[in-house]
Amino acid sequence: MRATLMYGAGDVRVENVPDSVVKHPTDALVRITASCVCGSDLHPYGSMKPEDGPARMGHEFIGIVEDTGSQVATVRRGDLVVAPFAISDNTCAFCREGLHTSCAHPQAGFWDGEAEEGGQAEAVRVPLADGTLVRLPVAADSALIPSLLTLSDVFGTGYHAAVAGGVDERTSVTVIGDGAVGLLAVLSAKRLGAERIILMGRHRARTGLGREFGATDVVSARGEEGIEAVRELTGGHGTHVVLEAVGHMPAYEQALGVVRPGGVISRVGVPQYETAPIGFGSLFRHNIRLAGGPAPVRAYIEELMPDILDGTIEPGKVFDATTGLDGVPAGYRNMADRTSLKVLITP
Repeated sequence: MRATLMYGAGDVRVENVPDSVVKHPTDALVRITASCVCGSDLHPYGSMKPEDGPARMGHEFIGIVEDTGSQVATVRRGDLVVAPFAISDNTCAFCREGLHTSCAHPQAGFWDGEAEEGGQAEAVRVPLADGTLVRLPVAADSALIPSLLTLSDVFGTGYHAAVAGGVDERTSVTVIGDGAVGLLAVLSAKRLGAERIILMGRHRARTGLGREFGATDVVSARGEEGIEAVRELTGGHGTHVVLEAVGHMPAYEQALGVVRPGGVISRVGVPQYETAPIGFGSLFRHNIRLAGGPAPVRAYIEELMPDILDGTIEPGKVFDATTGLDGVPAGYRNMADRTSLKVLITP
């Protein structure tokens, strides 16, 4: 079968690899009908060392179950399913608490830990299929597929940022980053009742979609100028919640600059740093809390799916380009160059 591999920074290839097959009684084999390139894929795309490759790519996908192991009970051949970016059994103590990204099962983990599997391919072996996969009540060619695909990561991640930050109708919100996760954090904050949502982004097409999703204000400036603009909009105080969807230190520093005393910084952009200001002069002095983390999107799928199915929301609007597998390397390049927001893949 064909699959996407990253050999190093800027070096993405689509190659023939051995077919994925069921290996364990809890596995399912899924023929992929829709997947995508994630903003987090751009981190290794910009920095991976050749000695760390090649790596199979892709952690967001929808597909049709082609085969199952003998112990799989909740999905069967022919089912259309969506997979979260984290593999989990959905039964351990952490999963029952809604923290599927910390599942205690030995086979649990993230897709990048499955060296021979990836979602940017024609097929994939799914460990812990009963816990990981969620059946979709639509056909594989449904117009809702792009929006349902966002349940595998970007919508659930934006929603996790808002939930972890405590967004509700009483909170003002700043979203840092106009990538797909940031835009869906705007949509999530709106869904949770926030009336004031400031989007910090500088790409007009993206911030326009952000306004459609619920942003009340857009600040295009960065750094101190951007911080000052947000503070001017908020009477000098900043917002109750900041949703940081980038992962680089300047975005964290920007979050520190715009959060209100007593507020929350909720990070879902994968941090590209290990140390950050958290002491007296940054967080402690004004009782600012730090929240967020890898989103347990499996916990949110059943909650968010009905609004997609009935047309209340359309998170799939973040996809602005579609390609087959042959176009995946160009899709990475276009997302890295910011000429595409998010690339949908139809193998």
